[in-house]
Amino acid sequence: MINQVYRLVSPRQYEVTYKNHSLQSDYVVVRPTHLSICAADQRYYTGSRGKEAMAKKLPMALIHEGIGKVVYDRSGKYKKGTPVVMIPNTPVEEDEHCAENYLRSSKFRASGYDGFMQDYVFLKHDRIVELPENLDPQVAAFIELITISMHSLVRFEEKGHTRRNTFGIWGDGNLGYITSLMLKKRYPDSKIIAFGKHQYKLDHFSFVDEVYQIDNIPEDLVIDHAFEGVGGKGSQFAINQIIDHIYPEGSIAIMGVSEYPVEINTRMILEKGLTVIGSSRSGRSDFVNTVNFMKEHPDFVDYLSTLVGEVYEVKTINDIISAFEGDLASSWGKTVMEWRI
Repeated sequence: MINQVYRLVSPRQYEVTYKNHSLQSDYVVVRPTHLSICAADQRYYTGSRGKEAMAKKLPMALIHEGIGKVVYDRSGKYKKGTPVVMIPNTPVEEDEHCAENYLRSSKFRASGYDGFMQDYVFLKHDRIVELPENLDPQVAAFIELITISMHSLVRFEEKGHTRRNTFGIWGDGNLGYITSLMLKKRYPDSKIIAFGKHQYKLDHFSFVDEVYQIDNIPEDLVIDHAFEGVGGKGSQFAINQIIDHIYPEGSIAIMGVSEYPVEINTRMILEKGLTVIGSSRSGRSDFVNTVNFMKEHPDFVDYLSTLVGEVYEVKTINDIISAFEGDLASSWGKTVMEWRI
């Protein structure tokens, strides 16, 4: 069959390309229904990744956060119409000591490899996870982002010590919100404290125990473990602030991505015997864990609906551009595209 792929060819410019796929294969054919725009997509869309990266990666279909419905599965495992979340990480090998999302050989959609902006996406069976029928599709559209928090939480639980009375989460954006909410559901008896720069964003964190603006933290405040979800140059300030307020031998889970190296206070990391846990992207197990978590905590999904920002019905390339431009102007939440092109 001929499949239409909507590729970014240069900043703010999309073109339709055509790819031929055989239905006599082991792939599951999925029709995207809801896609969510990520900051990484915007860096390509606006050309802010830099000329070298843009020249290397384009043309490319964007979007790595999305859900869809199965339209064809030759194996018969999935029925037509089954709602699924699509997994962007695509490993080509296995390593018992290294997760799929850290293997350097793995491919990642919308990062040098076509993303989900296609009429149909052809996926291996292990690259989709079935969704409950009643799950809000606008929230489900950004499950991939939620798996980032889940992956970081799982890694923390494997490596951090077991005193978990107080958690601090730095970052008042989408990732900070999701991580704070997930921690509150996982550890309802623990104190969850959110730290951010913007009070109007912190006002959304109604479920946590305390919130602080980063320039007004009590000097004697102490936490057991911390999660950093700031990213960019601001992660330097956030990590150093965490080091100041964390109790000795605590864990710092770093999630925020920075394009440039940042300076952190290694002297106090050593003096306090801290464990720094890096995490990036996610794999199939994180998607399975996230979907199960959403089933177990329906109110978790209700809270996440706060993150749904503008929703755009996409039927043309101009609609795609409108969605990306609208997302650039948004100061809170996730932009979702209802994919009807």
